[in-house]
Formats: sequence, C-alpha cells, structure tokens
Amino acid sequence: MRKSFYPKMAWSGISHNRKLYIPYFFTCIAMVMMFYIIDALSVSSVLIRIRGGETMQGMLNLGKWIIGLFTLIFLFYTNSFLNKRRSREYGLYNVLGMDKRNLAHIHFWETAIIAGVSLVAGLIFGIVFSKLAELWMVNILNGQTDFKLRIEGSAIRETILVFLVIFILILLSALRKMTMASPMELLRSEHTGEKPPKGNWLLALLGVVVLAIAYGLAVTIEDPIVALTWFFAAVILVIVATYMLFIAGSVTLCRILQKNKGFYYRKQHFISIASMSYRMKRNGAGLASICVLSTIVLVMLSSTICLYAGVENIMRERYPRDLSYEVHVSAPKYLNEESEANWRQLMEETLHESHLTASDVLEYTSAFFYGKLEGQNFRMKDELIDMETNESTAFDVDEVYVAPLSVYNRVTGKKETLDAGEALVAVYGGSYENNTDILSIHNDIHFNVKRVISNFKAIHMDGSVSTKVYYIFVPDFDEVAEKLAQYNLAQYMTENMENVYFKCYYGCNLDGSDDAQMAAEGVLNNKFAALDASQQEGIDYVSCESYAFNKESFYGTFGGLLVLGILLGIVFVFAAILIMYYKQVTEGYEDQSGFVVMQKVGMTKKDIRQSINSQILIVFFAPLLLAGLHLLFAFPMISKLLLLFGLNRTQFLAMVALGCYLMFAVFYIIVYKMTSGVYYRIVSVNNK
Repeated sequence: MRKSFYPKMAWSGISHNRKLYIPYFFTCIAMVMMFYIIDALSVSSVLIRIRGGETMQGMLNLGKWIIGLFTLIFLFYTNSFLNKRRSREYGLYNVLGMDKRNLAHIHFWETAIIAGVSLVAGLIFGIVFSKLAELWMVNILNGQTDFKLRIEGSAIRETILVFLVIFILILLSALRKMTMASPMELLRSEHTGEKPPKGNWLLALLGVVVLAIAYGLAVTIEDPIVALTWFFAAVILVIVATYMLFIAGSVTLCRILQKNKGFYYRKQHFISIASMSYRMKRNGAGLASICVLSTIVLVMLSSTICLYAGVENIMRERYPRDLSYEVHVSAPKYLNEESEANWRQLMEETLHESHLTASDVLEYTSAFFYGKLEGQNFRMKDELIDMETNESTAFDVDEVYVAPLSVYNRVTGKKETLDAGEALVAVYGGSYENNTDILSIHNDIHFNVKRVISNFKAIHMDGSVSTKVYYIFVPDFDEVAEKLAQYNLAQYMTENMENVYFKCYYGCNLDGSDDAQMAAEGVLNNKFAALDASQQEGIDYVSCESYAFNKESFYGTFGGLLVLGILLGIVFVFAAILIMYYKQVTEGYEDQSGFVVMQKVGMTKKDIRQSINSQILIVFFAPLLLAGLHLLFAFPMISKLLLLFGLNRTQFLAMVALGCYLMFAVFYIIVYKMTSGVYYRIVSVNNK
C-alpha cells in the first residue's frame, strides 16, 4: 500500500466520526493549553522577581504534575468511548482484507493526527492565554509587569514530552486491545452491553457503610491536626463508596423500579429503565466519575476562594501589629525592667531612624507552654503519656500562657484586682472545661479562679487558631514564673527552655509605607544582633517580624492556591462535560434501534422525548445531588483544615460553599440540556 493510504484512511475515519472526535480534540487542546499555562507560570521570570512569586510558583509546579497525571487517566478513559464506537468499523476493515498490522498503521496515524493538532493548537492557545494568566497572578501579588508576550521554551519542551508520552501510552493500549480481539468481536463490540455486576445488594450495602464511615470521620473529628491526618483517608473512602453506590446501587435501583409495575410498565419508563439496567455497570462508573469530579471542583473552589478572600483576616491573626519583636529567654530572671527597657529602646531608635510613628503599642511578658487541661490540672507536653501504650499523646495539646494581671488590664482597659494565689482565666477557641474554682499546673502550682472570660484573644500572638488557647493572669507573675523555671530545671537539669518558654513581646502599628516598614524590620534585626555579650546573656533567640514583609508570602501562597484551584477546576469541569457528552452519544446510538422498534408499535416522538427525560432525570441528576451531599458532610472537616491556615470564618465558608454549589448546579443544568438534546437527535434520526 502507498504511504499516503494510511494517513488518508485515518483522516477519513476521524472526519466521518466528527461527532465523537471534535469534543475529544477540544478536550486534548484544552489539556495541553492548561498544562503549558501552569508550566510557563511556574518558571516565569516575571513572577520570580515579585515578592511571594516564588511561593506561588512552587505551588504551580506541583499543580502541573497533578494535571499531567489526571490527563493521562482521563484521556485513557475517554479514548475507550472512541475505540468502542469505532470497533465495528475496524472489524469491517478486518473482514474486507486488512490485517491487524494495517489496522495498527491506521491507529498510529489517527493518534498522530490527534497528537499533532492538539499540541500545535494547545501550545498556541497556551502561549496567548498564559500572558493573561500572568497578568492575573501579578495583580494578585500586587506586582508590576509589562505586556510583552513571553514564550517559555522549557515549558514548551516539557509539555510536548508529557503529552507525547500520554498519546503513545494510549496508542499502545488501543493496539493491545485490538490485537487480542477477533474480527467478530470487533464487529459486535459496539452493541455488547455490560452485564450488571453480581451481588448488587451486598455491594450497595457496603457502599452505604463505607460512605457512612467517611461521613462519620468528617463530622466527628474536632482537632484540626487530626483532621489533616484523616482527610485523605476520608477522601479515598468517599471515592470508593461513590463508585460502589453508582455501580451496584444504581443496578439495585433499576431492579426496584422494575418490580414497581405501576412505574415500570409505562411507555415513558419501560425502555429507559430496561436499557439502564442492562448497561448500568459502565453507566455507574461514568456517573461516579462525574460525581467525584463535581465534588472535587466544589471543594477546591470553596476552600481556595475562602482562603484568598480571608487572607487579610489570616494575616492580622498571625501578625496583629505592623512591627514586633519577641525576645525568648532561658529563665524569668532575665525578664527584668532593665532588659525590657533596653529592648524597647532598640525599637524606639529604629522607628526614629526610619521616620515612622508607632501607635496601638502592645507590650507584655509571659510564660508559655503546651499542655492539656485534665479535670482541674494542666499536664505539660512531656507529661502526656498514655499509661496503657506508654506512647506520647502530645500531638493533642493546647497553648497556655501565664502573664501578669497588669497585661490584662492594659490590653482591655479594665481595672481588675486579684489577691495572692488568685487567677483570672481567659479562653480563646473553645470553652473552659473545669467546673471547679481550683486550677493547677502539673499538680504543683495552684490558683483560685476568680473569673473565666470566654472567646478572649486580645494578646493572642501566635496565630494558632487551630488550637485552644488559655491565658492565666496572675498578680504575682514573678513568683509563678520562677516555679515554672524550677520545673524546667528539675526535668532537664538545665535552665534552658525545654517545656516552659519565657518571652517579652513588643508590637506596634506604623504609619509608613510597606517598604519603610520592611526596612525598619531589617534595621531592628541588626540592632539585636549587634548587642554585646553582657546584653545577650540569657537570650535564647530573638524574632523580629513585620506585617509588610510577610504579606507578599501569604498572598503568594493563597493566591497560588486560588489560581491552582480555578485552573484545576476548569480541567475537571472539562472532564465532567466530556464524560456526559460521550455517555449521551454512546447510549444514544445503542438506544436508537430500540426506539425505532417502539415507534413502529405505536410510540410517538412525544413519548420518546418523555422516555429520554425520564432516563436522564434519574441518571444525570444523581451525581449533582450526591456531590452536594458530599460537600455538606465534608464541610466540618474543610473548616477544620482551614483553621490550620489561620482562617476561622465558618459562616463565610458556608456562604461561599453554598454559592459555589448553586453556580455549579446552574452550569450542570445547562450541560444537561445540551447533552440531552444530542441524545434525542441521535435516537430520533431514523424516526422521521
């Protein structure tokens, strides 16, 4: 055969089946475009020059491989629809004299055409739209750039390499299946339905149990760290349960409907339910994929939009003052008036030299440790050992501050008084679970609790809203701090901080620009580093932080998450649309002959449309409803995970999640209308 024969046959096959291949081409082009955009942004010389850009690029570098892996799985999945539809054509070629080698040549050229068109068009669109994406990301980071279109050579090479590997693997898989099939199997493959899986009731029940376990994990876990540990396990359980319910549960539903004679033996239900039952194994997998993809899109968009919209709240929780320092010392004796005055003077000198004016000054000393309130006693981190397993339980701890009563009065403007041995207890991020008036620390330091204040965060400095925080304000702080220091000495034979930490904090808001504040932070760091040996005695370390310096990093992190969430959401939506389309096309051709027969025995076009609507309403809205249920039960765990980022806005997250679901539902209905129209046109083509 001439060399030009195979390319012509391949192009002819694609052209004659354009209803199948045009959506596939668009999807491949979109995947190439998305991969290139993310890859190009991850190496962009513009972003790396902007503060926070490097953080954002690190996240995008991870995202491109997520898209690459998903593309491999998804294109394998959708290619199976194409091969099944084309198998009869290949079988006919085989019967007419073409051997498997000839068919392999046609397959090769079809794949080459698809790969060539997808790569060329995808890279062109990717290069064009990558500039828009770059401008968007620069705007998120509050940076500056020009409008020059840049072509990232490394991103082009990597995109071509990744997608050539994907298309080669798809080709090899198709050739393997074709080689193993006989000509008659190829001819009949298109009309071979899937047998319903055995043991439907058992699998359906198991799916319900697995889903209940996943939901139980999501709603019962209270600790954010534990939620992070179990999040991926819960995700896997939800995915497994979803496939079980749609594959086995959908067959069970069909059988229940078939037993309902009043429902089943109606002309608008009879064909649709019968055909659904026969093919539901494949249908179930497709519907489960749509449900999983929809859930992923909803979770990603809800969480990333909420994080980015709440970045200012997160920043102010973590950095409540524009410029601050913390001096950590090894023992409370180094927290004396002289040392604190020297450190305060360094701050004042820095602000004077930087021409900045301080306001909202917050200054305090405190002792700090991690522990757990058990009854009326705080056990410290190193004391938290499970008596049965002899293993540490220190991962489940809260933060405990001990501070002078004067600090409470200064930050709240009140004039509380306490007698010796009394304490004022304030709690942030939870409730006080001690019903007695007595409070102790490692059963050695005891207080009479005069009053408890809930939801207090006036001096909550570390931004650790993922844990409960206790404040114990005492009138005799020096005495209590010394007892805590003795605990360190007794436990570790050293004054150096191990379990209890002692620190002096000073923070203030400033009136200057971000650049001036960042410069002041650098000057302050240098001043602390230049202290002589006598002034550094007892200091373990010093931390100087500015809101302005860390702002770009936060915007880079959460902006990167938002961009990645939106781009991945677009990719997953493309996938869901294509699955819906191919399901309707494939099932339309399979149902075509059945509706022709039913019309000959008296079924009208109106009856056909009613039957179609009956089937699609039952099948295609199930993924949307179950995705909404998944999102509802995932909400508590998502809110806990966002606490780890410093976001404690549950009501706002709920509003964002609801808004995302409603917008997605509208989009889903539009796609449903479009795909149901495709199905109707196919089954009605011979009913003129």
